[in-house]
Order: sequence, then structure tokens, then C-alpha cells
Amino acid sequence: MDWVPIVFVTFKALALGIAMFFAIKWHYDRGEKVNKRVLLRTGGMLFAVFLLALLAVVLVAFTFSRMLGLDLSLP
Repeated sequence: MDWVPIVFVTFKALALGIAMFFAIKWHYDRGEKVNKRVLLRTGGMLFAVFLLALLAVVLVAFTFSRMLGLDLSLP
């Protein structure tokens, strides 16, 4: 049963990574005359926001798990 969170987190990260790749590719391939520098900066900012949101979700989850008395320490 310990493998379930590992599989789900891995699948979620993979699915979100693929979705982000295709979203960025679709916007890039639309043919808008956007400066490459602006596109890279926007993609980098979106990636940074995604990482910050992911960090916030992890911290909230661990905080609630400790409040509920769950032991999430590694063996």
C-alpha cells in the first residue's frame, strides 16, 4: 500500500508535464508574431508559478496531515 502515493504523484507530475508541454507548443505553433524572448519569459514565469503552487499544495497537505496526527516520515 506504500507504493500508491508514489505512483499517483508520479502519474500526476507526468500528466501535468505533458499537458504543459502541449499547451506551450500549441500557443507557439499558432503562428502569432510574438518575440521569442517574450515567449520564453512567459513560459518561465508560468513554470515558476506552477512550482510555487505545487510547493504550497505540498506544504498545506503536510500541515494538515500533521494536524490530523498522520505520520508521513520516511522509514
